[in-house]
Amino acid sequence: MDCWPRKNTCCRSSGLNYITQDGFYRLSEELGHLWKVKRPEIVRAISTAAAEGDRSENAEYIYRKKELRETDRKIRYLERHLKDIQVVRDKPRQRDKVFFGASVLLEDEMGEQVRYRIVGGLEVRLEENEISVASPMAKALLGKVLDDDVVVSLPDGRKVTYTLLEIVY
Repeated sequence: MDCWPRKNTCCRSSGLNYITQDGFYRLSEELGHLWKVKRPEIVRAISTAAAEGDRSENAEYIYRKKELRETDRKIRYLERHLKDIQVVRDKPRQRDKVFFGASVLLEDEMGEQVRYRIVGGLEVRLEENEISVASPMAKALLGKVLDDDVVVSLPDGRKVTYTLLEIVY
């Protein structure tokens, strides 16, 4: 069964509906860590700070309460989004084309190479060159094959051309 987002219909507008298996595992682990480790640590710290007396002027207590609210917000966010996603586990039949989950190697007009992986909006990690399927770069890449030119429109109106050198799933 292919459950691959099509070029023009993928992931609604945000890319949040699809996630790679790696991304699902990573976010599930993060949710577990928040529930089992971080939140209990914060609750203990709040109890300790509350025992020190006046809470209205207790900086540690105020800070920890804020930290607990932020952690709870992150837990709610992950729980809400992880239940509404579709995990894409299978590799596409056409591995010579760029689809969701592909890792691609590109070369720009100056000969510099860069690798990107197309992932769901919930699992984007720019520091790892994991880009959202809804991003301009990913939209330009979807459906391309090796040696295709990929033209990406930048927000300032300029266009950058890359050559697709490698596709890995």
